[in-house]
Amino acid sequence: MLDIKKIRADFPILSRKVNGQDLVYFDNAATSQTPQQVIDVIVDYYSRLNANIHRGVHRLSQEATDAYEQARITIQKHFNAAQPYEIILTSGTTESINLIASGYSTLLEAGDQLIISALEHHSNIVPWQMLCEKTGAELKVIPMTLNGTLDMEAYENMLNSKTKLVFVNHVSNALGTVNPIEEIINKAHAYNAKVLLDGAQACPHIKPDVQALDVDFYVASAHKLCGPTGVGMLYGKSELLETLPPYQGGGEMIATVTFEKTTYADLPHKFEAGTPNIAGGIAFGAALDYMNGIGMDTIARYEAELLDYATAELKKIEGLKIFGEAIEKTAVISFNVGSLHPYDLGSILDQMGIAVRTGHHCAQPIMDFFEIPGTVRASFSFYNTFEEVDRLVAGVRKAVLMLH
Repeated sequence: MLDIKKIRADFPILSRKVNGQDLVYFDNAATSQTPQQVIDVIVDYYSRLNANIHRGVHRLSQEATDAYEQARITIQKHFNAAQPYEIILTSGTTESINLIASGYSTLLEAGDQLIISALEHHSNIVPWQMLCEKTGAELKVIPMTLNGTLDMEAYENMLNSKTKLVFVNHVSNALGTVNPIEEIINKAHAYNAKVLLDGAQACPHIKPDVQALDVDFYVASAHKLCGPTGVGMLYGKSELLETLPPYQGGGEMIATVTFEKTTYADLPHKFEAGTPNIAGGIAFGAALDYMNGIGMDTIARYEAELLDYATAELKKIEGLKIFGEAIEKTAVISFNVGSLHPYDLGSILDQMGIAVRTGHHCAQPIMDFFEIPGTVRASFSFYNTFEEVDRLVAGVRKAVLMLH
């Protein structure tokens, strides 16, 4: 069992008040909170190690390089990548996706087919639309069902010899649906298509094993995993990363430079031009250490209990409708109450110190499917409590009375 009181003491922000009320933070799908242990790592870097990495012979540069590369190994082990150089450190999930899209712009041709799903975040839609415009490839969309799952029969029928790439999220940020990624990967590989999984929403709740999944690319962001903003990772099978051209030109990603010709560095540096977010990378590793110290299985079990409790209590509110009721879900509830606008509900909840997300959650096609302007999204983490869920339910009831 989790020692919730001890865990909550690790997160300074959870002790603050909002609008005179104790903060209830249920916007974890947008960004998780950061424990003091990770904050201390960031402070330690700027207080003790602050120097550019990989290029210096002096002690500070060497120590900063060691800390940064050790973080890469921590990330590699967490995701069970075969080699540290298969982990590319980026600014986050969005840059990781764009890096792959940029690389494949030289490898695709007119008539090739890409597949995405109807459950995607905009960052896993727009780069592929741009790639199709550039290359003449065709974009197909796996349709969704009313309970927020993917139509797997339709997916199977889409696959053919022209399918080159399949992009799906591991977990839907808007609905919490856990997609059947093993089946998606296996069916794509039967046609020799490569698969990229957007793991931004999955990683806080599920510990993916990229080798066991046999996934080709996997992307994630530190700020969903108790880490800082502005840093994330791209995992790629080394043989695939080797085939892609560099994403950006500059320092660090080169082996030699003359005015006549440049040769590129080996992985991972080939994709890491310029000075990286050094403190962020080190803190990413520290955040994974923190979560693994608690135990990802323990976190998943507790969050599942929170989700079940919150779902049951919210459903008792007359007129409340939950969008996305897949059997396999992470700790996210998207809902509306009658014809009330989600923004109005969210604004009143904020006055009570309860932070939820409202709108289309960068997943506008999902909202269009349900013919709604957006939802109220409550997303839970392992530092949330059942008492906070009770405050949410009471807050929604009060907001409904105020708005009617």
